[in-house]
Amino acid sequence: MIKPTMRGARLALTLSLPLFAVAASPALSAGDDKGGACSALVGANFGKGVEITSATIVPAVPSGTRVQFGPNSFTDAGLPAHCRVEGVINRRTGAQGKEFGIGFELALPEPWNGRFLLQGGGGLNGSVGRAIGDVATGGVPALSRGFAVVSHDSGHKGAVFDASFSVDQRAALDFAEASVRTVTLVAKDIVQKHYGREIAHSYMAGCSTGGRESMLASQRYPELFDGIVVGAPAMRTGFSNLGAAYAKVQFNQAAPRDAEGKPLPEQAFSPADRQTILKGMLAQCDALDGLEDGMIMNVAQCHFQPAKLQCSGAKQDGCLSGVQVGALERAFAGPKDASGRPLYVPVPFDTGVVDLSGPISGYIVSGKADILGPANRDLTMDVDAAAWTIRADAMQRLTDTNVWTNLNTFLGKGGKILFYHGVSDPWFSANDTWDYWQRAREVSGGEAWDKASRFYMVPGMAHCGGGNAFDRFDLLSEVVAWVEEGKAPANPVARRSSAPEQERPLCQHPAYPRYMGGDTKKASSYVCTQPAA
Repeated sequence: MIKPTMRGARLALTLSLPLFAVAASPALSAGDDKGGACSALVGANFGKGVEITSATIVPAVPSGTRVQFGPNSFTDAGLPAHCRVEGVINRRTGAQGKEFGIGFELALPEPWNGRFLLQGGGGLNGSVGRAIGDVATGGVPALSRGFAVVSHDSGHKGAVFDASFSVDQRAALDFAEASVRTVTLVAKDIVQKHYGREIAHSYMAGCSTGGRESMLASQRYPELFDGIVVGAPAMRTGFSNLGAAYAKVQFNQAAPRDAEGKPLPEQAFSPADRQTILKGMLAQCDALDGLEDGMIMNVAQCHFQPAKLQCSGAKQDGCLSGVQVGALERAFAGPKDASGRPLYVPVPFDTGVVDLSGPISGYIVSGKADILGPANRDLTMDVDAAAWTIRADAMQRLTDTNVWTNLNTFLGKGGKILFYHGVSDPWFSANDTWDYWQRAREVSGGEAWDKASRFYMVPGMAHCGGGNAFDRFDLLSEVVAWVEEGKAPANPVARRSSAPEQERPLCQHPAYPRYMGGDTKKASSYVCTQPAA
């Protein structure tokens, strides 16, 4: 199986959201269990195979106190006191004598706002993250708002890219799709019995693998959720990885060689070359949105031409060689099979493609080992053979969510689904998610789709967050308001994680925020505008 990737680093931003404010109430302390309602969940019967291993009270955290959930995940919005439930579903001994089962964590807040949220995972999962629901929330997680939130490991334990679990049939099936339904049904049962009332509305949100899981929820379990947020979905990792490998081969062909004739990929593009590419992209595309600010906001009309940067004579700083230009053109266009049909979509040129500051580089790779493995030093690639291998992988085919586009059951019950993708994502092309959105619109019917879905490109944003971008936005509020009030999204405000005072409207692609005058840091100075034909 070609391995999916994990959710990228994401920083939080505190926003004021009175619509979801948790009503004031006396905070529970670590020992205050309201008559033992929380601890009583241990040993309670929630059906065959459901084991609650612990249930403890987590005291409230006041707003303004930073709470860290992981190396790059935190909130300053405060958290309500809640009952943290941990458990395992269908514990068993499987292939190679290993223990399997779907581990989960469920946060039951006090007070509860009647809403439920399934939190998507990352990479190949394998661990249970803190159940907070922090994807696309602008820094105010679902738990902070009073949602009951559940997270899970999809049925196995292991490092984020450890695929060894896939030798076990049930573990492979749980990761590919089944754990989403299994965990949701169990968690909903616990929530409703704990509070003694029905869940009013159910939601799901995730990015990367979590985005893929959110997509499959809408496709394969359309009755489970009322509203879904899909971020940068790992929806066909076999072909996105093929596209990335193909691009590295093209870059290697532009690299100098060592004594054995092997490429030195870290030397394919020097720091000066990267600056030349960045300046060239900005010169050709930055002003298309009415403001030269070092960002390419008019994504649809940016048609960057690397050939315009080619040296007229010998290679020197400030221009590119013909070999470098050719490598860029081929790499970003994507691979094609022997018949000329695309195997993966083109990758957009954006400011983050030259970045080297993250855990992995931008799409123009550094040529060094990273969290995905050793550097690629291949000079050729049989893309047809690679494509055949991907198509023959049974688990990959069940895992992928790029093909199914008929969502009429989900839409027919009033479901709403929002998509977003960073234009500088180095793992998955934002164009691929946009292509899926358009195909789903065609199959589902344009009018019905437009009443249920939106797609947002996020210029400059890397994988799920980061980059030179307005990468803090709240789509959870938008989908809830659409589901519960019939209020369609109207260009939510996005802010920078590093500079919250800077804001920009998040526009429905292909529209872009055009600068109309005034304070460049204020969203009110921009109008979402459709690109000229």
